[in-house]
Amino acid sequence: MKFLRLLILFLFIQSHAQQGGMWIPSLLKGMNETEMKNLGMKISAEDIYSVNKSSLKDAVPHFDGGCTAEMISNKGLLLTNHHCGFDNIQSHSTVEHDYLTDGFWAYSLEEELPNKDLFVRFIVRIEDVTTKVLEGVASLSNESDKQRKIQENISNLTNSSPKESWQENSIKTFYDGNQYILFVTETFKDVRLVGAPPSSIGKFGSDTDNWVWPRHTGDFSLFRVYADKNNKPAEYSKDNVPYVPKHFFPISLESLKENDFTMVMGYPGRTQEYLPSFAVEQIVNTLNPAKIEVRDAALKVQDGFMRKDKAIKIQYASKYASVANYWKKWIGETKGLKKSNAIAIKQKFEKEFQEKVAKAGKQAEYGNLLSEFEKNYSDINDYALARDLFSEVALRNTELLSVGYKLYQLEQILNTKGEQSFNDRRNNLVNGLGDFYKDFNSNVDEKVFEQLITIYSKLYPSQFLPENLKNIDAEKLSKEVYSNSKFVSYDKIKELLTGDSKTVIANMNNDKGYQIIKAIADSYFNQIAPKYDEINLKNTALQRTYMKAILELSPKSARIFPDANSTLRVTYGKIKGYKPSDAVYYEPFTSLDGVMEKYIPGDYEFDVPQKLITLYNNKDYGNYGVNGKMPVCFIATNHTTGGNSGSPALDKNGNLIGLNFDRVWEGTMSDIYYSPDICRNIMVDVRYILFIIDKYANAKNIINELKINYPTKKKTKK
Repeated sequence: MKFLRLLILFLFIQSHAQQGGMWIPSLLKGMNETEMKNLGMKISAEDIYSVNKSSLKDAVPHFDGGCTAEMISNKGLLLTNHHCGFDNIQSHSTVEHDYLTDGFWAYSLEEELPNKDLFVRFIVRIEDVTTKVLEGVASLSNESDKQRKIQENISNLTNSSPKESWQENSIKTFYDGNQYILFVTETFKDVRLVGAPPSSIGKFGSDTDNWVWPRHTGDFSLFRVYADKNNKPAEYSKDNVPYVPKHFFPISLESLKENDFTMVMGYPGRTQEYLPSFAVEQIVNTLNPAKIEVRDAALKVQDGFMRKDKAIKIQYASKYASVANYWKKWIGETKGLKKSNAIAIKQKFEKEFQEKVAKAGKQAEYGNLLSEFEKNYSDINDYALARDLFSEVALRNTELLSVGYKLYQLEQILNTKGEQSFNDRRNNLVNGLGDFYKDFNSNVDEKVFEQLITIYSKLYPSQFLPENLKNIDAEKLSKEVYSNSKFVSYDKIKELLTGDSKTVIANMNNDKGYQIIKAIADSYFNQIAPKYDEINLKNTALQRTYMKAILELSPKSARIFPDANSTLRVTYGKIKGYKPSDAVYYEPFTSLDGVMEKYIPGDYEFDVPQKLITLYNNKDYGNYGVNGKMPVCFIATNHTTGGNSGSPALDKNGNLIGLNFDRVWEGTMSDIYYSPDICRNIMVDVRYILFIIDKYANAKNIINELKINYPTKKKTKK
């Protein structure tokens, strides 16, 4: 009976173990380690992060500053997402050798392809330096002075903290400026492409399936990290050798089942879990709808051209995917925030917060925080909307305007720093624009401009709208700009930028495209930016105090994790299905059957290579199939965001079981509010990755250098 009670208690603890949160790996001992073990983890916090011995953190580098990757062999082999390696795959692709369409596989080290400017960065050590960073700050009353002092302290510490000559120091802020942590890192700049499946596997479902479940995408690519003969970071050289990592992940082929423990390590980019309800309301009702409308229009134009012209498809594939990614994310985020009633939940939290403030006798220190937030978010609304529209229309999604903005900055440099600085920037600009124009099509961009300038003139707060963009005929204006502006080709813009500064500036200001971007930029920098920055600085100070109060007034057992900031984090949970809406339940696993169900011959998003069809029809799955099926993807309750793309999904023993690449659409609101009921991360099953490498690509050389743990056979009772 006693054993039964203990068993019931154990099952209760396991089923109610906490999930969610993005935790600093050096601080897992205590509450987090207990929670992880309750969920089923068998390794220790020391196995995950250690400075004295190799640990899991040594196998998880930051990939190219925006994604995550993992080491999977002792010869520097690195695994990340297909979409993380996409730019590099594209850069090697031509119409004749289209690696995006056909895939790429190196069957020897000599066949691996170097990648300009690609890098990976490993964490060596993590150290709390909060006291040193905040030294001398409390005595300052002005927020700008405080920020300057903090930056001064950070600069001094970054330069003076001990490290090896080949390492770097960086300091990041946590809990909205209430904690500062030093990261010592090593950056490797010789990273070569080893393998990538065709986009019909690596991007299967493309933008239609992006952010949704069920998913059937083999979103992976392979690279190799190279080092000098001493295993230290080095620029690209033919004399470099494969890097020997301190740790690499063994791969487990054990069958996965619902409620299995999962852990994801990576570099989540940015979350805002502790925003007040007023900020969330502004995101849901004002900012997200405007950004969605802009990107929706740009994507429809680009997609129309890409479907008709293969050369344009190659030119715009990476750009389109980048634009579409957050367009769809914002749609799902808004939907999830509404569905989960996040604003009301935050309002309830704020009511309870005020009660805690009163109970603690802290009204003088914290009592006015929420009322000040309410006023500030009301005051900043039009400025925030104008700022987002400037960014989305002028800087991100209309290429002619984004080039024009670089020239606008060139004119500002002449005005503020003089002739020499102007010439230096002009020369760098001319040299750098060659790569840009390689993937630029003026016909595509003209139609994008026509759509986006219409939205800009409609949504931009009328009191700030430039005179030359009021009551416009967008079609007429677009034809006029793209017929006459020098911005439409590399040769013409080089011609525009030839001559002394006086000549160049005069020619720029006579250019119709430049006149448009200058009016837009002048409006932003003269009327929007100063006021936005003023109010935002107030909110920054308020948010820091609000976070301080939350930490101070919450019980020690409270699960308060720092927002993501592109630093290494650990998140943990379980493989689990979910219920997105009434009468709908999603299983946590998909298989190759689903790929074939979605297959549409010749379709841009859902075509399937003939060889994969043959392998499926023959059920030729090698060591990787289970009960006649080929696993493809699975979902779990790990709390992830942008930057976790390419993160390793690990089992209870720290073995690789999958590769994180997405979240479910309804759960993208986890950047602002995490709910274990509907927030799920999506991972490609490592068995599918190995199946593609082995059976599809026949890259036995890659398989042979991996450490693969095959399923243990259960003994049958006699």
